[in-house]
Amino acid sequence: MSDIASDTAVERTVAGAVTPRGASVPSRPGMATRAVRRAWLGVTGLAAIVAIWWLGIALFTVPGSLAAQFSPSAALGALPELIRDEQLGRHVLASLRRIAVGLAWAVVLGVPLGFLIGRIRWLDRALTPSLQFLRMVSPLSWMPIAVMSLGVGDPAVYFLLAFAALWPLVMSTAAGVTHIDRRWVQLGESLAATRWEMLWHVYVPGIAAHVLTGVRLAIGILWIVLVPAEMLGVNAGLGYLILDTRDRLAYSELTAVILVIGVLGFALDWAARFVYRRFGGAQHDE
Repeated sequence: MSDIASDTAVERTVAGAVTPRGASVPSRPGMATRAVRRAWLGVTGLAAIVAIWWLGIALFTVPGSLAAQFSPSAALGALPELIRDEQLGRHVLASLRRIAVGLAWAVVLGVPLGFLIGRIRWLDRALTPSLQFLRMVSPLSWMPIAVMSLGVGDPAVYFLLAFAALWPLVMSTAAGVTHIDRRWVQLGESLAATRWEMLWHVYVPGIAAHVLTGVRLAIGILWIVLVPAEMLGVNAGLGYLILDTRDRLAYSELTAVILVIGVLGFALDWAARFVYRRFGGAQHDE
């Protein structure tokens, strides 16, 4: 079974590498130029947003007021002090650890459940209404139940994050199973492949792109849910730092923390997109 999968992969690679006569091959300089143009457009758009932000603060606030602390210059000026005095790295690591734990639990629970739903039709019909109902309930609605059941601190945060990330993984995995080419399944069955061989050589490659898509969606949801979830009695994390700067009326530091949250969220999404292109979606053009 492994030899068949390997030979087929080689055939696909060779077939994709063959260029029909007369077809044009994209040049690497042209691709590099487009990449540079996209990067410059992104930088220009970011600069425009910062300019609008600065102009709005300059026009509609009084110098020296609390509202003026939300300006870009005040936020960037507060960032070095925030890193030095507030140990920003410790809060960032605490938040990233919670993201990793919540995502890990969602993968462990969501991928097998999605696989079963995609494979077993009667299970799909039995569970889909309940799962759709639970999916539409905001994860933050479970905060009181999580606190009463698990107490304040990390356990409740882990539960909320895992609950939020579960549904994209379940639905993406189930969709991946249903979209697997039936000819591959029939080929494996005709060769008397074991269940393990079918799982490893047919289903895992077939659903990999869908699972990675679910992971990327889950990371986006997790990063949004993280900040309010970290207000459940924890003593570290970016959500905790938002509350702390608010209580101290340190609005320039609060704005700096918001910038850090945005930068980290962008970096996580970029990493998820890179992994998707590298392992699951190299054949698709975004």
